[in-house]
Amino acid sequence: MILYVLRHGVAEEIGPEGDDRSRRLTPGGRRKMRGAAAGMRALGLRFDVLLTSPFARAAETAAIVSEALGGPAPRPLPSLEQGVAPAETVRTLAEFARAEHVAIVGHEPGLSGVVSLLLTGAPDGMRLVIKKGGLVALEMREVGRRTVATLRFMLTPRQLRRLGR
Repeated sequence: MILYVLRHGVAEEIGPEGDDRSRRLTPGGRRKMRGAAAGMRALGLRFDVLLTSPFARAAETAAIVSEALGGPAPRPLPSLEQGVAPAETVRTLAEFARAEHVAIVGHEPGLSGVVSLLLTGAPDGMRLVIKKGGLVALEMREVGRRTVATLRFMLTPRQLRRLGR
């Protein structure tokens, strides 16, 4: 399986309901995310499953990507919410292991913790920050009873937008 880890786009400082969950993408964040999604399309990416944090900014990001790639509708996954431990997120991803291409959309620092955990065995095993709208691809395989990941690529949102031009 290839796991694509995507951080949500640039969002409002304060959501319409005054809480973190309701923060939406800014107009510029939507524009930049459409450009990044065009880069994903130029790379020929496709997703069998598209999972998202239920927070508004992540769900909007997933919807933009789904539309651009003509992929599956985003499905909310509570373990992608902000504040969930990376190990819990990885455990919930196990049910999607039969899919070839799985994308998750969420938040920092959780997503970096997931990537680190899968690459090093510890959520703090490497220093990594995924920029807003950035994408990491990991090739996942089972070795015995352990999942082993190999980094395929890590792209900034600017790199994705340039690819999409």
